[in-house]
Amino acid sequence: MDVRHLKAFLAVFEERNITAAAQRLFISQPTLSVTIKQLEDELGVALFVRQPRGVEVSGEARVLYPQARRMVAEAEALSRLFRGRENRIALELGVEGDIADSQIETFLRMAHQGLPGLLLTLQEGCQGEGRLAVEEMCCEDELFLPLWEESYVMALPAAHPMAQPGKEQAWTPIEDWITCPQHDSHQRLMALYGRSPQSVAGHAGSLTQALHMVAAGVGVAMLPQSLAAERSGVVIREWHLPAPTRRVGLCFAAQALALPALRALHEYFQAHRPPQTAAA
Repeated sequence: MDVRHLKAFLAVFEERNITAAAQRLFISQPTLSVTIKQLEDELGVALFVRQPRGVEVSGEARVLYPQARRMVAEAEALSRLFRGRENRIALELGVEGDIADSQIETFLRMAHQGLPGLLLTLQEGCQGEGRLAVEEMCCEDELFLPLWEESYVMALPAAHPMAQPGKEQAWTPIEDWITCPQHDSHQRLMALYGRSPQSVAGHAGSLTQALHMVAAGVGVAMLPQSLAAERSGVVIREWHLPAPTRRVGLCFAAQALALPALRALHEYFQAHRPPQTAAA
């Protein structure tokens, strides 16, 4: 067993898909399959069961996973030691969609200042040892460290009648809502949209796409304050009734805390929460 076998195992375990794991490792699928078979033969157990779409992990694979993560991390730390980088700790983090730029930049600035030896790799989406995400996007077996909590606000095009000065409290029925039917917040916002199909001006696949539609003058959307406040051409109004809220933070598997970099980052942000004004 060598580090190459363990890295192959980790990629398949985390991706649950041979094709995606091979792409992540920049090797061919047959090469990856042979590497996994060699590891299974050496251990004398089956680690994965192929399904029509992806693979299923065995109980033995779940036992091996935290040990493999630790062994790979130690091997990489040893390699850096002899390359003269012993004071750097590597960490790969993903950033899920619909996180405001201000929150991402505040998180990165604090991580850089608090952990100057951190060698960070940033990826899009569900990648890495942990990720910056909305709480609803955490898997059932993952932990969540909240960093920001914010309300949804009404985002209006700058030319919208309700966006004009002096109209802050001029609440009138809205007939041009932009909704996000596939987003977790949709059910919580349904009561605001009204029952008439004529009250909807368009649909968006994400909160960021809804913000683009607002800025283009298509209609009005309920969006997290941090996201709407950053966009020129968009005016925000606090909703006159209690509005939904969301929490943004660090999402990670419990076993990932065995990694020195993630453990250090977790401990730092437990002691130093980001300023909540960064979300406004």
